[in-house]
Amino acid sequence: MNCPHCAATSTRERTKKTKLGYATFFCPNCQHIFNERTGTPFNSLEFPTDVVLLAVLWRLRYKLSLCDVAEMFLARGFTFTHETVREWEARFAPLITKQLRAKRRGQAGTSWYVDETYLKAHGKWCYVYRAIGHDGNLVDSMLSEKRNMAAAKRFFQQAVAVVGFVPDQVTTDGHTSYPRAIHETMGHDVLHRTNKYLHNRLEQDHRGIKQRYYPMRGFGTVEAAARFCCAFDELRNYLRPRRTTGEVVSLLKQRQVFLQRLGALQTLL
Repeated sequence: MNCPHCAATSTRERTKKTKLGYATFFCPNCQHIFNERTGTPFNSLEFPTDVVLLAVLWRLRYKLSLCDVAEMFLARGFTFTHETVREWEARFAPLITKQLRAKRRGQAGTSWYVDETYLKAHGKWCYVYRAIGHDGNLVDSMLSEKRNMAAAKRFFQQAVAVVGFVPDQVTTDGHTSYPRAIHETMGHDVLHRTNKYLHNRLEQDHRGIKQRYYPMRGFGTVEAAARFCCAFDELRNYLRPRRTTGEVVSLLKQRQVFLQRLGALQTLL
């Protein structure tokens, strides 16, 4: 293992391990002693890395409150409070979002469907701008406190930066801010369509965040809502077994894909 302090390769593994069972190493170059988690965001944690990641993933993936996650791990012998789960989510959800966004760069389709849905944060209604491709794969999502021209332009700029290219056509509802926002951020060559029937696929896709949001009864802050919504959409898209419209995936294949991608995500992080 390379030294996280001086990047030397001539490190030696020690027989002594940490309290959590992680191997320790000695670097003869800079005389530092370190372990497997030194230099990573997980170094200062009092619990194993896989436990922390699993708690955050369960929180994002399933309809669980903070207390539900803490109770489920209590039955497994790990004792921590719901506030600990909240801190882990605030710390590692952006890391999950960053890694998954980088992993799917350039993979979105050239036909986007854009719409916004609403949720409550700190007692106020906010808007979640979301875009998916023709096959239902995520393009991007963004929380905004307002639904106006500035928010629409900011969303399109972010979406183009995330996927790395401009689409051929964009389908939206009849909101007046979309035509100008599309042309000013992505150019006049992008075809803009407004059709409520073609737009139904995104309206149905909103059910993902809606069904996950209702049991939570809102968010305490706008920052927490923005962080959760982005991480939720990224994880949901990453674990989605179907990549094309109409693709048939058996239950056995869905479970295999889920386990493979979950293991790959844990390795990536």
